[in-house]
Amino acid sequence: MNILRSSHEEAIILRSPREIEKMREAAKVVAFTLQELKKAVKPGVTTKELDDLAARIFKERGAISGSLNYHGYPGHICVSVNEEVVHGIPGSRKLRQGDIVKLDVAASLNGFFADSTMTYPVGEVKPEVMRLLKVTEEALHRGIDKAQPGNRLSDISHAVQTHVEKNGFSIVRAFVGHGVGRSMHEAPQLPHFGPPHQGPLLRPGMVLAIEPQVNMGTPEIAILGDHWTAVTKDGKRSAHFEHTVAITADGPDILTQW
Repeated sequence: MNILRSSHEEAIILRSPREIEKMREAAKVVAFTLQELKKAVKPGVTTKELDDLAARIFKERGAISGSLNYHGYPGHICVSVNEEVVHGIPGSRKLRQGDIVKLDVAASLNGFFADSTMTYPVGEVKPEVMRLLKVTEEALHRGIDKAQPGNRLSDISHAVQTHVEKNGFSIVRAFVGHGVGRSMHEAPQLPHFGPPHQGPLLRPGMVLAIEPQVNMGTPEIAILGDHWTAVTKDGKRSAHFEHTVAITADGPDILTQW
């Protein structure tokens, strides 16, 4: 393990190949959980039922939820529907035909975390909503493509923003990606917008959660009275995709890829 410090004196930890392999095991649990949740997403299912399914999988796999009791958060995963951007709390809400649901799954296994989010349609959704999902996932992978040794952190940010905005959507600025390792959130913070060629140099051993949230309308958000759920200010829909990515000498390695 090596520790770098950015110009802002944030400690950026470079993980060894052995540590990255341990993170890959946690990532397999996260990816499997998302695939099982995808099968369960259908009209009539409650967000709490999805949370219960994730909790069962974590227990069976010997993993620990990264969300449960994180600063008091009450769910094993975050479940955000339609205009909810992130941090939706699982409960009695039933999914309906035409909804989209964001499932943010973070888990630790043997002392290391992995973090991934997918946005799934509930049955058939409107073409423009499907385009939102497609563009957001594409933007994530445009960012991942820039996670190369020798690039700068904001090269990822700029690639994401460029793809989102050229397609007529907006990138949420209130939340950022982050480093991942022995903690769910580590340095550096990774905005999904900004000019290229800025910030820390990307080096092998850095592990990043890249996670653009993309809105159909305004990028502005509001926080509901539960003090967790972030929603779009204009009530339009939002999509969110995320992978945990290790930077290697050969380029980006998507640990949470199924």
